[in-house]
Amino acid sequence: MVDHPQRPRRRRQGELEALVLAALREADGPATAGWVQERLGEDLAYTTVITILTRLLAKGMVTRERAGRSFAWTPASDQAGLAARKMRKVLDAESDREAVLARFVTGLGPDDERLLRGLLTSPRSGREPRAGGEG
Repeated sequence: MVDHPQRPRRRRQGELEALVLAALREADGPATAGWVQERLGEDLAYTTVITILTRLLAKGMVTRERAGRSFAWTPASDQAGLAARKMRKVLDAESDREAVLARFVTGLGPDDERLLRGLLTSPRSGREPRAGGEG
């Protein structure tokens, strides 16, 4: 029987992006790809980190600024903002927005429903309840 060297496990789609974003959130400010690579402490090639950062830039999840001959990267939003962006992206991809939103709301637990109602009617949200009923 021949022993084969163990191959690194294949990561799920988006796992590397999440790791890179988490590393950027831990930075004290804009971070270079080299810093991200060091921070992740894995056998991750520099080119892989650049590829992930470039994909995140295309998705609007990070920004970059020139830092010498390379770039320094920053998350475009906090974790809640990124989650909201993902939710909007899913909603925008559907043809029947009303049905999707209705299913989402009816699937909420009582606490989340209360929270959502409060957010929709709060002056901070910039929205007011629709005429003819709540929210």
